[in-house]
Amino acid sequence: MNKNINVYDLGVLDYKTALNFQEKKLQEIIDIKRTNRNEGSSIETPNYFLFVEHPPVITLGKSGQEKNLLLTKEELERKKIQYFNTNRGGDITFHGYGQIVGYPVIDLENFYTDINRYLRTLEEIVISTLNYFKISSQRSPGETGVWLESNSPNSRKICAIGVKTSRWVTMHGFALNVDTDLRYYNYIIPCGIKGKGITSINKEIKKNVSINDIKKKLLENFKKTFQANLIFSTWKAIYNYVFFLWANN
Repeated sequence: MNKNINVYDLGVLDYKTALNFQEKKLQEIIDIKRTNRNEGSSIETPNYFLFVEHPPVITLGKSGQEKNLLLTKEELERKKIQYFNTNRGGDITFHGYGQIVGYPVIDLENFYTDINRYLRTLEEIVISTLNYFKISSQRSPGETGVWLESNSPNSRKICAIGVKTSRWVTMHGFALNVDTDLRYYNYIIPCGIKGKGITSINKEIKKNVSINDIKKKLLENFKKTFQANLIFSTWKAIYNYVFFLWANN
């Protein structure tokens, strides 16, 4: 089993290009698995972890409801917010500047074959990271993601999680609010859950924390939790690959 995870920090990237990036990597892994099965070979499947920050975009998961979008298409265009129906689980969410989005594209057969455990693991990585920055967070029973004061009337979400798996290969992931403009959440019913708030790291601790510092801690916890070896891809390799995807959108 391959415990190496290739880390790509894609910087600011539009949602469609990042989605294409994930789908290419997912298909690459599935093709290797198919070859192994059909030819009796034992080629190791690679694993990837993608960091990205999206320009303003609202996405609706495959089990989401359009009524949770509170803007018309004309209003979205006027406010320069992209909108996509996507193939992850969950309902509706927002991505924008000041938010860390993490997309693990990994073969769970290299680690464990349990989707529920995988979701809980992503939550735990974020909870441990927030704890390092002196923010107490937890799960909310029956609701995927990471919350603050989850059992109180002041319950608020700080990290959304939604994934897709195919043949035990994952895509999509988590979105952690750091210095996000939370006013965008007024345009949706976040995750389709009424009556709960949205927050960010900087709002909670009343100071600005470096996104890079948070990414570093997320990766430390990811490495520890998955008992993995992280391999950091060079900027030139990332640029060339993303440019290829953008040019072929």
